[in-house]
Amino acid sequence: MQSMNQLFGRMKGRSRAITAENPQGLKGEGGKAEGPLGVARKGKAFISLKQGESATLVDIEGPGIIQHIWMTVTDKTESGWFVLRDLVLRMYWDNEEHPSVEVPLGDFFCNGFGARTVVNSLPIVVNPVGGMNSYFAMPFRQAAKVTITNEHPQSIEAFFYQFDYMLVDELDEDIEYFHAQFRRENPTVLRQDYTLIDGIKGRGKFIGTYMSWTSLSRYWYGEGEVKFYIDGDQDWPTICGTGAEDYFGGAWGFVKYDNGNPVHEQTYSTPFMGFPYFETRDNTRSHIYDGAACPMRGFYRWHILDPILFEEDLRVTVQQIGHDGQALFERSDDISSVSYWYQTEPHQSFPEFPAVMDRRPR
Repeated sequence: MQSMNQLFGRMKGRSRAITAENPQGLKGEGGKAEGPLGVARKGKAFISLKQGESATLVDIEGPGIIQHIWMTVTDKTESGWFVLRDLVLRMYWDNEEHPSVEVPLGDFFCNGFGARTVVNSLPIVVNPVGGMNSYFAMPFRQAAKVTITNEHPQSIEAFFYQFDYMLVDELDEDIEYFHAQFRRENPTVLRQDYTLIDGIKGRGKFIGTYMSWTSLSRYWYGEGEVKFYIDGDQDWPTICGTGAEDYFGGAWGFVKYDNGNPVHEQTYSTPFMGFPYFETRDNTRSHIYDGAACPMRGFYRWHILDPILFEEDLRVTVQQIGHDGQALFERSDDISSVSYWYQTEPHQSFPEFPAVMDRRPR
């Protein structure tokens, strides 16, 4: 983490920003587009995305470091909700063939289920109403390319974005590149751990988890242990936690009490751990049979002060174990996740990305 004391020292680099108005981030080229009020009067604040279209947001030569990303888009069209799940964000470093980042737009910013929520953490901040920000540092030596693909049933009239980055003369030889991968399993397999990430090869550090967790079984859901299999671990992990609620920094079921009676689960959003989203019913559809009791929860955990280091390989899983008030039991739920990590390149190719209807809540 950068100390505040570093701000008064000299920093070597050249600050740039990419927007719809200055898509190459060129020096002295910002604000030139012509709009309703004339030239240089808010000429082009957004781009449109046709149904099925992929747009290149960033295509720049390095070396450099993306330092901040801001994006926003509607969360609903005439075709319905799930815009945030239907738009796919991909990032490529140094002209690689396969993306290092491949995630639904909303899930990358800890807004799962295709629904908005406010997030107040250190690397990810989502402000009212839907202003999505990332402060993950993303270095690249030769080139950086970022695309957005519209898999929503309808065109998106306005997609807003800004990438703030710094061009530098050189980067250290042993840098590690930013990665993020989405997975979804609905339902999870009984007595089989849900895999957050596997197949990571090389040196790096695991720095975060976001999970969208929909309860498909009754009673308490969060007893499963989070496990990190590091550098050759097979049957048994090197790091094994005490439960999912503990991994996300909570305790005693997140339950708020009133006069000794449990009322509801409490949400929270802190710099490194959070439970920002909780809904007891799915309100994204209007059909009479939709909106049934189906608790949905969104959690994040950033390993920024306590990264999980690996030299050769890494696999991360979480058990599906609940408690009915008397005993533990195996359970099956609907889980989506994003894993965030840094590693040396090249990286292993990701599993096939889920089709749009396989990403939507069911």
